[in-house]
Amino acid sequence: MADKLSRSAQNVQDFLSKQGDDFDVRELASSTRTAREAADSIGCSVAQIAKSLVFRERATGDPVLVVASGVNRVDPARVRLATGLDLGRADGNFVKDRTGFAIGGIPPVGHDVPLRTVLDRDLEQYAEIWAAAGTPHAVFRLTPDRLGALTGGQWVDLREES
Repeated sequence: MADKLSRSAQNVQDFLSKQGDDFDVRELASSTRTAREAADSIGCSVAQIAKSLVFRERATGDPVLVVASGVNRVDPARVRLATGLDLGRADGNFVKDRTGFAIGGIPPVGHDVPLRTVLDRDLEQYAEIWAAAGTPHAVFRLTPDRLGALTGGQWVDLREES
């Protein structure tokens, strides 16, 4: 863990500190870019990784944040049924422009502008989960309840069935 956080990770830490809880952004030497890398670096299950994916709502072009369990693939059709949102892919430039963060380190909070957020109901089964904190090396721990409160997200069954 680094003594001083990088700028992006510090921005996430600052946002979290303003929320009144004792969140601790950790910047690790190993990569946390993928859910598997994050779980290996932290020592938790991949399912406890709250991966942040940004989509583009087709009708409006607005960004939509989907926070999913690291083991799940998001089924856009299930998201549409639950929320009415028709999600399309967002490229790296769109993601960076709309969130202030690059793919691989997108946190669920602290974006340049608040994002409509959809949360994976599968995350609710864990006492603690881990989310990216602004860089491909930074993470923080929280509970599913705090994730919901911080993001104002809608809990949805969004896992793609195999």
